[in-house]
Amino acid sequence: MQVVGVTTQQEVYVVSRERKFRINEILVIEDPALNHPRGEVVETLSYNRLIPMGLDRSLVDTQVIRSLEQIGYDIGSDELNLAKLRLFSEAPHPVRTGCPVREPRFDEVRGLLVKTTPAEGMVLGEIRGTEALADTLDEDLRDQVHIVEDGAMRPQSGVPFLFDIRAMQQYPHIGIFGGSGSGKSFGLRVMLEELMKLGIPTVVFDPHFEMDFSETVPELEAYAPDFTNRWVAVQIGQHVGIDFSSLSTRDLQGLLGAAGGSVTESMVNVVQMLHRKKDSFRTFSDRLNNVAQALEEGKQGLERRLHGGDIDPVEAEKLKDLLTLYQQYNSLPLSSLKGVQWRLNRLEKAGLFQQDIRPIERALEQGRLVVVQGSAWLLQVFATYVIGALYRKRREYKDARMNGEDGRFFPPFLIVTDEAHNFAPKGVDSPAKAILKEIAQEGRKYGVFLVFATQRPTLLDETITAQLNTKFVFRTVRGTDIATLREETDLTPEEGKRLPYLRSGDTFVSSAVFGRTVFMRVRAAYTRSPHVTNPFEELQSIRQEQDENVLNVLLARLPLFDTDLLDAVTHVNRECGLRWDVPRLKQELDRLAAEGRIAKKESPLATRYDAVR
Repeated sequence: MQVVGVTTQQEVYVVSRERKFRINEILVIEDPALNHPRGEVVETLSYNRLIPMGLDRSLVDTQVIRSLEQIGYDIGSDELNLAKLRLFSEAPHPVRTGCPVREPRFDEVRGLLVKTTPAEGMVLGEIRGTEALADTLDEDLRDQVHIVEDGAMRPQSGVPFLFDIRAMQQYPHIGIFGGSGSGKSFGLRVMLEELMKLGIPTVVFDPHFEMDFSETVPELEAYAPDFTNRWVAVQIGQHVGIDFSSLSTRDLQGLLGAAGGSVTESMVNVVQMLHRKKDSFRTFSDRLNNVAQALEEGKQGLERRLHGGDIDPVEAEKLKDLLTLYQQYNSLPLSSLKGVQWRLNRLEKAGLFQQDIRPIERALEQGRLVVVQGSAWLLQVFATYVIGALYRKRREYKDARMNGEDGRFFPPFLIVTDEAHNFAPKGVDSPAKAILKEIAQEGRKYGVFLVFATQRPTLLDETITAQLNTKFVFRTVRGTDIATLREETDLTPEEGKRLPYLRSGDTFVSSAVFGRTVFMRVRAAYTRSPHVTNPFEELQSIRQEQDENVLNVLLARLPLFDTDLLDAVTHVNRECGLRWDVPRLKQELDRLAAEGRIAKKESPLATRYDAVR
């Protein structure tokens, strides 16, 4: 291998007759004047005499071809392997043409590829193009990952990709981007497994109910850590909720806005006038309902009822209280009161005020991962409150320490969410957006970090996107999303062209920690998603199971005539838990007969179904 053609301080061309170049592999240029610079293959191709050169559109220009001919390469008959090599560090002057090029030893490039140790970092996958370094790899980096490729699992064959979680103090926040089927959710699962291994407190908002870590992949049982006591799943309304008495007036306004769109100024005025510190849900709800009733009946209606005849003392006292409320709050619009009532009732019916967030706080203090599950809109409402509450606890502790006071310790933690563009959309207000933007800009000082995954980076708030110092970019097809990622990362034009064609699980990692883009493949996850079953296989399995159950019930009653189907369908429904009618049973019997699983004999008087003999 040697350098050919015109060179610059950033890029050179390398040629070889015997060796084919691998994309993203690292090579060393033996130029003593530049202290043997290292570079990465960013583009490669092969020429041979059976393929027209097409010099005007090829990887190299006519000057490179001319230099190849001058140093002895026969363009017409030799197979030539060419590569564009991009230097990791800009050289003070161009590389000398003709310099030999060789594969490096691992110790020569460890600083470029590995920033931490497997014990202290997140072992996320294998760096592509590093297979040639396997023989010289340090012992502590061997056998760290397993890779799923072409439907089969293989052992590690290159350098493992280790992400230094401690570097987030300087380069905070992570973005995970990729289209449907790109491996984005799989990569997020692997990242959460590594956070559990390291015992880092994490809150995950899971709108798809897929972040379950209880089932281990059978092939990896010998290698998988025991995650049993490292994570907990909680459902909003069942295990966790909001302690209404702890809400400030501002918190309540945010929740009502999340429950049903934007809150008008008059609704804000209603909440500010009626909400009291330490109100329970019942006291605030009763006050709201009483004021609404007083405004509906009006002063004349209440006085008419009060003086209109015999009423018991309890009823009279209630009417007097309503008159007092009317005189105090008659300036409030009834429509705004009704709007607040509707939003409050919607949150209460969802079970939001039946629990508190202490299970989440307790799990974070134990260094566990908490998966918060619920419907999409309920997650957004709950996230508005819980993120702010947890962030305040951490901030109050750090501020107290800065002032020399003894605050109650609350650990640093990560906030992780899939479908992040729903929580912090660009150009549109959302319940959790304000607190997430604050954390994106200031959370690093307090040890609170974001991990955002989304299929549509273009729809994510630009302020937050700009603060994501590490971005995992999986296969992306949409031109607008690719353009956004090109603007927000250091992806080269060549890498941008590759984005629509990446295999599922392959990803570019653009990270300030590495100072460059690294191409890697995500390792095999230790655990399995509950949604991993192919839906078409599921359909076939359910059908087969249903057929077997129905056949087992019918076999005891065969032979069966079509005049007996009413009694038979009642028996089948009872035994198999079905809701068939007679026409449906006849259709199923005809299908089973067509498949040869039962026998069907027709006569002028009746149709007979019998067992196959």
